[in-house]
Amino acid sequence: MRLIGGDYNDKELTIKVDNQIDTVTAPDFENEINDEMGKFDSLILDFEKLEYISSAGLRVLIMTQKKLEPQSIPFTIINTPDMIKDIIVVSGLDNILNIQ
Repeated sequence: MRLIGGDYNDKELTIKVDNQIDTVTAPDFENEINDEMGKFDSLILDFEKLEYISSAGLRVLIMTQKKLEPQSIPFTIINTPDMIKDIIVVSGLDNILNIQ
């Protein structure tokens, strides 16, 4: 996994992720998000170049949603490739996460 960059537009943070989020890379991904907590009013993850996500990566998404929800901070995943979207749907997380 490589974070292509975190770009702020006012207090909206967009993080672009490529390659994969798996057991090895999920902790770094989670740390990157956690390091930005409190600095944004809206979080967007751009998965356009993401090729694979494991259960460890899905856990990071769920934990991020759980942290942001009580603060009513919007959390959106955009440009999700069909294969990644299928993994999220099969996992039943499409009802929890905002996938566009």
